[in-house]
Amino acid sequence: MRLEGKVALVTGAAQGIGRAIAEGLAREGARIVVADLARAEEAAAAFPDGVGLRVDVSSEEEVARMAEQVLERCGRVDVLVNNAGLYASLPMRPFTEIPVEEWRRVMDVNVLSMFLTCRALTPAMREAGGGKIVNISSGTPFRGVPFLLHYVTSKGAIVALTRALAKELGPANVLVNCVAPGFTMSEGVQAHPEVVEKLRDVSIAARTIQRDQVPEDVVGAVVFLANPESDFVTGQTIVIDGGQYFH
Repeated sequence: MRLEGKVALVTGAAQGIGRAIAEGLAREGARIVVADLARAEEAAAAFPDGVGLRVDVSSEEEVARMAEQVLERCGRVDVLVNNAGLYASLPMRPFTEIPVEEWRRVMDVNVLSMFLTCRALTPAMREAGGGKIVNISSGTPFRGVPFLLHYVTSKGAIVALTRALAKELGPANVLVNCVAPGFTMSEGVQAHPEVVEKLRDVSIAARTIQRDQVPEDVVGAVVFLANPESDFVTGQTIVIDGGQYFH
């Protein structure tokens, strides 16, 4: 119960990695706010005193409204996990075939969203004397995965955002870190059999720990970065991919 009395907001927490993270934070005593584009209230109902907010995290207006609602209903926010993002629905193809509008949408959902949520919620963290931000990136920018240039670029940007923001927010005791999972058999991935067929076996074969990665594999690192045991850790990226890449 290291997070008892704390409020944790997790974007994209209605399913998959985000849902597993929310469950892990709840086990530590945190009050959970689920922010998602769909089924947010349904997911929040599984948590004691949970709050569900429907929000498009790429929308400046909706994120600002989300921040207002969180503070009105919970009075504070101690942990922000920026998990929402686009991945499995993106077709793998040469970069020359990626439409500009798809590129922009990926950047908006995967990167702009984190800028917006951090900007909206860090004032409350500053006022409270500190907080924790955990951004979910990916192992792909470290390995240079081809045929998903917009996705890989967006996830590399998250690592850079984390480092720069950690420097800026450090004096306010707001710590910013990053977790970079490998190919994970989440609900979103399993809903796209063509993605599983292309990437599952090759990912397992490249790992030191040769098994499927599941959402629960990511939880421990996020919980660590959210709780007081990591109070001297900021600006870091933890790659969690079963030893496919050593970072």
